[in-house]
Amino acid sequence: MNSSRDHGGGLDAAVAAFGGTRDGWLDLSTGINPVPYPVGETRAEAWTALPDHGAQTRLIDAARAFWNVPEDAEIVAAPGASALIAQMPRVFEGKHVSIPMPTYNEHAAAFRACGWEVSDGAADLHVLVHPNNPDGRLWDAPTGACVIDESFCDVTHASSHVALAERDGVVVLKSFGKFWGLAGLRLGFAICSPEMADRLRDGLGPWAVSGPALEIGARALEDTSWAQSTRVRLAADAARLNALMAKTGATVVGGTDLFGLYDVGDAAAFQERLAQAHIWSRIFPYSDRWVRLGLPAPEAWPRLETALA
Repeated sequence: MNSSRDHGGGLDAAVAAFGGTRDGWLDLSTGINPVPYPVGETRAEAWTALPDHGAQTRLIDAARAFWNVPEDAEIVAAPGASALIAQMPRVFEGKHVSIPMPTYNEHAAAFRACGWEVSDGAADLHVLVHPNNPDGRLWDAPTGACVIDESFCDVTHASSHVALAERDGVVVLKSFGKFWGLAGLRLGFAICSPEMADRLRDGLGPWAVSGPALEIGARALEDTSWAQSTRVRLAADAARLNALMAKTGATVVGGTDLFGLYDVGDAAAFQERLAQAHIWSRIFPYSDRWVRLGLPAPEAWPRLETALA
């Protein structure tokens, strides 16, 4: 069920192969917070009117405060981090990009689609996923032109390289779907120099972010108490997942507080074992031993424990 451009999710294919219905499956194939931010009500105008300047300003101000964005850096909001990843080959100049593997495969796919040569060495541009997906590796502050994808960095706030974003040739990407658990909202951010921000806005076009996303995103970014308590809960759940997997004989390879990566010996067999219990996991085309598991929701832990027992 994997391809060269594989992702988490793919639950429809799992249902087709192993039976059941979507609402009867526990999907642990993604690294999305299973206890999402409570979105609350949105104004009717957020749905019916074009996004106004005030809503956009509130979101950008909230993002600047939450991530402690440097004064000389700008923030560009987009319909998901994936939309920004697709823009990276178009806003940088060069022919060779270095992307250390294994990592999130959309970066290499985007650059190859635009004619760039992708390698892991000397290059015009470097792309780092920080912390890395799937092993959770944290990178030292890079030099030179670089894209730093911090989609999973909100669980390790102090490790962010956002302070580098005021430097020419640096773009820091943020995803809203992971930590806040609202992947369907489709909201992402690029933090970068004013010149780079202008290029990105030209590529994205007007009204790139929907009215509801502007409103909900701002509200969530302003709610720092929710973020603090969520980090505590996610850290405890990640430790619980590691301990549970260790009981099966698996070895912890890495991860973040949103997912764990494990050496289980035979990844395909392990995935099938969980799938028989209608629990979906993530395996990779470049490893026949690694399985990645996201965190279950609080009420779903007994189901996972039973399946692994």
